[in-house]
Amino acid sequence: MSILTKLTRTWLTRSPKPFLFRNEYDRILPYSDCGQLGLYVHIPFCKSICGFCPYCKVPYSREECDHYLDALIREIHLVGGMMPGKKKATSLYFGGGTPALAADRIGEMIRAIREHFEITEGIGLELHPDNVTPDILRTLRDAGVTKISIGVQSFQKKYQKILGRAPVDAETLKNALAEVPFETVSMDFIFALPAQRFEDLKADLDLAFEIGANHVAIYPFIDFRFTPSTVKPMPNKEKRALLDAITRYCESKGYSRGSVWTFSKNPEASYSSMTRENFLGFGCSATTLLKDQFKINTFSVGEYCKRIDQGELPTSLTLRFTPRQRMVYWLFWTAYSTRVRAADFETFFGIPLKKMYGFEFALAKALGFLTEENGTYRMTLKGAFYYHYYENYYTLAYIDKMWGILRKEAFPEQITL
Repeated sequence: MSILTKLTRTWLTRSPKPFLFRNEYDRILPYSDCGQLGLYVHIPFCKSICGFCPYCKVPYSREECDHYLDALIREIHLVGGMMPGKKKATSLYFGGGTPALAADRIGEMIRAIREHFEITEGIGLELHPDNVTPDILRTLRDAGVTKISIGVQSFQKKYQKILGRAPVDAETLKNALAEVPFETVSMDFIFALPAQRFEDLKADLDLAFEIGANHVAIYPFIDFRFTPSTVKPMPNKEKRALLDAITRYCESKGYSRGSVWTFSKNPEASYSSMTRENFLGFGCSATTLLKDQFKINTFSVGEYCKRIDQGELPTSLTLRFTPRQRMVYWLFWTAYSTRVRAADFETFFGIPLKKMYGFEFALAKALGFLTEENGTYRMTLKGAFYYHYYENYYTLAYIDKMWGILRKEAFPEQITL
């Protein structure tokens, strides 16, 4: 763990106590009183495995995928049946992997979820560009999907080669999206690739909006140690200049900034499964965040199915939050949206934000990271860059270590972070 993340954690939690994940879980998950509850479903299968991708994924096999989906539906009923009646959930997202490989069963999973939850803000699903065809899009829309996110990464051959990605036919995407429209069409791009310039990223975003996107995400490249990727990350000075330049460009075009990395043609076009106060995760590697705990499912598809076959939750590890740890987690991921509302903090924790972190927010304002108006703190360009800078440390100190272990061990005894 880096000194930076350790010192920050110690200061903000007012304790040297680390984050301790243990091989345990509650058999009844206490989500009945959770407000702003999101749902996430992980489908790990891919036709080909990208070297830079850190997420839990395995080579596609129709037989193995069907067995997994059968188990996943049983997990949905197992968790959904823990509470009486239907619980409201703000959103449902399918990620992976390549969820569209199971396009013909997405409707079945949505029906299972709707037996237990009422979705109030739409259903999103990630797509590989190869899956953006009228037939697949129509199947997904008929199943209830309202938002799609297409993992383009780059339209440019030089970066496709660096990332080991096949060429993307923009005209094919445009025609399919015109034939089968969705509420939100998001396209993902990676920024801070070697020698990437503002003109490169600008060209990608312009083309995305031209062919049918109304939302884009520009995620920074992160060099996870456990991946086989040989791509070298961009130096921080260049990265900041690139992020600032593309942010100013998007703002000049009138695009709304929904988070540190996302921009949309209108505020209604949104796509993010991350900024939820609480969420339930289904499937291998999926995480669940509740008021006093965070749990993560096993990364092993085989062990996941075995647990479900035994009528048990597939939880690998659970973190029991201290009150301060939960506050830090809330602030970190709420800040991802580039704004923190003091009233939301007080509603969630029952205590004023300034009482708990007044000094830290005053310091952030003095350093030019934040502005404040009527109790709402907003990130400046400088603040957004340093959020990314710290997130990179957080990712390598926490997520990289945890995911690296979980890829090798289905149920480790504990992990200390």
